[in-house]
Amino acid sequence: MGISGFALWLPLLVSAVVALTAPAAGRRLPPRTAAWLLTTAAVIAAGAWVTVLAMIGFTLVGQIPEVAEEGRWSPHLLAADTPVDRPVAAACAMAVLVCAVTLTVVSWRQARLMVDAWRECRDLPVAGDLVVVDDPVPTAFALPGLPGRVVVSSGMLRALSADERRALLAHERAHLRHRHHVFLLVLQLTAAVNPLLRRVVGAGGFALERWADEEAGAVVADRGLVARAVARAALATRGAPAAAMAATGGPVPQRVRALLAPPPPVRRRPALAFAALLVACCASLAVAGHDIDGLFDAATTANTAGAAHCTVHPR
Repeated sequence: MGISGFALWLPLLVSAVVALTAPAAGRRLPPRTAAWLLTTAAVIAAGAWVTVLAMIGFTLVGQIPEVAEEGRWSPHLLAADTPVDRPVAAACAMAVLVCAVTLTVVSWRQARLMVDAWRECRDLPVAGDLVVVDDPVPTAFALPGLPGRVVVSSGMLRALSADERRALLAHERAHLRHRHHVFLLVLQLTAAVNPLLRRVVGAGGFALERWADEEAGAVVADRGLVARAVARAALATRGAPAAAMAATGGPVPQRVRALLAPPPPVRRRPALAFAALLVACCASLAVAGHDIDGLFDAATTANTAGAAHCTVHPR
């Protein structure tokens, strides 16, 4: 395989490296930075993944006579110059179709969940952003909507002290204030496109919970209090709606340990190193796109020259 072939496969390799290393990079960064970095990495990796698959698949689709005639290139020259074997190109084209179907299904499900959440918010009694439900079973979660609501049961209020309730509500309000449900939605959609990103979804969800933990710690000025509130709420709570974000989400023991430890330091080197990897992913995708464009330009130029020759020297 020539240089063009290597350039085509390089973005897939780099996007796979991004997907596999993102969770580890996220653990070395403050939660807010980690959430942004993981979400950005997921979007870039998923975009590079599906774009390269589409480009490789189109080297085969472009050889269909009707498509070649529409694009004014020679299907024979395209077939002769393409660095990708037909079975590989066909597999990439099928993978793009699978990605499109999976993305459509996941988008539909998430949209339904969001609509259901908004309907629940609409039907709840309005009292600022807090809704107290008369339910002895302890539960608390942030429900996205227009606007969102923090829903807490009377059972949860009884299970926590006054200070712990304040910390719990600060956590849930942080989810709503920073639109954490949007981050999570983007992560889930990227994983639908690129299965390698499923681990990034888990790491991103954990970073979002830690972000809300640290925000709550700043609001109540006591990170240890937030740790106690999270731990007691986790012991007492039940499941929240699928579209909601709860203070008991993610690995609770890890969150409690992080809150009881000193605040996470700002580390620029891991962030810069991972940012450089993302730039490399984008650059490799640009090179692959340039090579594919050159491949079709060559087939178009040769086809135009052949047509002109036939016009000048008719049989």
